Amino acid sequence: MKLLDHFIVNRERPIKVVPGLVIAALLIGLLAQISWHGMRPAATAGATDLPHPPAALVIQAISLGEPVALAKILMLWLQAFDHQPGISVPYKNLDYDQLIAWLDTILTLDPKSYYPMLLASRVYAEVPDQERQRMILEFVYERFLQDPNHRWPWLAHAVYVAKHRMGDSDLAMKYARALRLYATDSAVPAWARQMELFILEDLGDIEGAKVLLGGLLDSGVIKDRNELRFFEERLDKLEVEREK
Repeated sequence: MKLLDHFIVNRERPIKVVPGLVIAALLIGLLAQISWHGMRPAATAGATDLPHPPAALVIQAISLGEPVALAKILMLWLQAFDHQPGISVPYKNLDYDQLIAWLDTILTLDPKSYYPMLLASRVYAEVPDQERQRMILEFVYERFLQDPNHRWPWLAHAVYVAKHRMGDSDLAMKYARALRLYATDSAVPAWARQMELFILEDLGDIEGAKVLLGGLLDSGVIKDRNELRFFEERLDKLEVEREK
């Protein structure tokens, strides 16, 4: 105990016992740092490219056994990336290959998180650039297929973007059909699973809509009485329209 007390009392040594060469080196380093900052040009605003995410093993090591916490931190960083010092980077100017890689990394860290899919479908998919829109919507579609009964809301919004923002009915139909085929949990609302029907009607394909709706009614997928009555009435309406 006395030895420990001696160490605590004497842990701060006087400056005179520090070797002169060490003091000189510290002073030279400090002067060099001051001079370097003085010669640097004034900072100017400029956009920084979105970097590629680290390899999976590096991400795993960084997470320190807390992947969900790291996912949240990375999501906040990515969401704020468009606001850089002195400049705001439009979403359409982001590198969408890198953006998707980051979203994928975050989903890998926290597969139950809804935030990457929400940002992808409702923020990054709304840019006025169809090439980038297609890239991010395909990301939403592919990740939906991995967990359709939980990620259906983001693909449902992708149907809207494809149909009404991009004017691509074929792409909207692809996503709507995937909702019908794969989002089969009873918690998924009927309107989401029937989006394909609505697109067929919008396109004037009454016969196709009638066949699809008739098949849904016969399959027993629609169980709620109110929904069943609604779709039966819709089927009757399609029959009348076809006969016109």
